[in-house]
Amino acid sequence: MTIKPLSDRVLILPAQAEEKVGGIIIPDTAKEKPQRGKVVAVGNGTKDEEMTLKVGDEVLYGKYAGTELENEGEKYLMMRQSDVLAVVE
Repeated sequence: MTIKPLSDRVLILPAQAEEKVGGIIIPDTAKEKPQRGKVVAVGNGTKDEEMTLKVGDEVLYGKYAGTELENEGEKYLMMRQSDVLAVVE
């Protein structure tokens, strides 16, 4: 199944949470939600706002931004382009 965002929405594959910090293994329940990810699909934009993000961009977003989706065992975030804070270059 392919997911195609509508309007000004983007589909983001979140980065994996860190497993180790300074040699200490962190359990799943204590891992912090990642705030970085890769854009895997973008919508067409709206008449008022063009899409500036493109597939492949690495982005930073707010801790609680977006809606979690699961497709074929992979977890994604769907959010508006305006919820993305920055593009990492």
